[in-house]
Order: sequence, then C-alpha cells, then structure tokens
Amino acid sequence: MEATKRICLLDEIRGAAVLCMIFYHTFYTLATIFSIPFAYRVLAIFEPIDPYFATIFIVISGIVSQLSRSNLKRGLKLAAVSVVVTLVTYFLFPQDVILFGILHFLAFAMIWYGLTAKWREKIPLWLGLTACAVLTFCFAWVEHGKFAAVLPLPAVLYKTNLLFPLGMYSETFYSADYFPILPWIFVFLFGTYLGRLAKAGKFPAFTYKSRVPFLSFIGKHALWIYILHQPVIFSIAWIVTRFVS
Repeated sequence: MEATKRICLLDEIRGAAVLCMIFYHTFYTLATIFSIPFAYRVLAIFEPIDPYFATIFIVISGIVSQLSRSNLKRGLKLAAVSVVVTLVTYFLFPQDVILFGILHFLAFAMIWYGLTAKWREKIPLWLGLTACAVLTFCFAWVEHGKFAAVLPLPAVLYKTNLLFPLGMYSETFYSADYFPILPWIFVFLFGTYLGRLAKAGKFPAFTYKSRVPFLSFIGKHALWIYILHQPVIFSIAWIVTRFVS
C-alpha cells in the first residue's frame, strides 16, 4: 500500500487477529507439547472461536492482495517459508508436524491469485462477493465428506492422503495447523473482491487513520511475527517448565 493511502484499520484488525492466534498457539503449545493441565482447559474454551480470527486474517490478506505490486513474488517467498516450517516441525516436533497450515495456504492463494487475477477482474464485484460467500458455505463441510452440509462426497476421495491440500484425507492424516484450499480459498477471494473498493480508494474515510499504533505495528509485520512467535513461545515455555520443575 502507498503510505498516503494505507488503510490503517486493516493493519489494526490484522494485528488483533495475530495476537489472538498467538494466544491460542501459546496454550496449544503448553497443552500438546508440555502437557500442562490448565492449558487444556483454556484451549477448550478458545478453540471454537479461533477459526473466526483466522477468517479475519485471511479476508484481510485477500484485500491487501489487490494492493500488492506482485502477488506471485509474495506467494513464492511465502511458499519457501512454508517449506521451512514443514521441515522444522517434521524433524523437531514430528507429533505436531505442519503439512498445510495457514502460511502454506496463503502462499498457494497468493500464487493462484497472481496467475489468475486478470480474468477474474472481469467478474462484477457483487457477483464475485456473492459467489465466494455461497461457495464458502458449500465447501465448508469438505473435511467431513459433505457438500453443502448434506450431500455426501465420494468416499474414495477420503481413502488417500494425496488430496489433503484440498481438505480430503484419510484417517491417518494429521497436520497441527491445517487450512485446506477448500473452503478457505473462497474466503481469501471474498477479500480480494472487497479489495477492489480499497484499490479504488472507496473505503470509509475513518479506515485510513491509525488509532492503535501498537496493533498497527503488529499488523504491518504480521508475517515475521507469525513465523517467529512459535519458536519464542516454545523457548520460554521450555525454560519456565524446567525452572518450575
């Protein structure tokens, strides 16, 4: 975004969403890796609402994609980071390996958007928003083998793990952080259609003014904070648990 046109409210909302995800991952780490009892209780309370914060994060990522100079380059860089995340978790924490987490998904979404943006720009705004909302609903139950909540999908799709990026996998599949292409790609694309308004400077005037600089800072540096927060959480938890024990 250009400095004079930066939509500060998006940074602040994204910053708040990142803080919520850090909170969730803190207690996830304490519960699953360090087996701290109270962490399980906190996790059980917070887990049902975590997808909503992820939705906000992904929608904003879609909006920002309309303002990026090169989504393809951004996506390729993020894909490289995603590979590192998978390798690190595979070798250091095999019980919590991340095969297709939110970074993997966003990398795919940015690359796919960068390759297909031109022809999708021909789709009217209202039609794009409506279609994305409907398709998000229809594919929300893919992991459970259903289309639009009621129509069963072919069971053969769930006898292999080859389709796990799409949300279809067998009982042997596991990824500690998992955001499959279906239905999340339509959430991302919903954001890209909203991004047309941002690109045209049609967001409300109040959205361009920063009101919470701390959240704005986090939002601007969301990627690096997201990458680094897990090692920091693990290191602090390891030191604390060793000291307490």
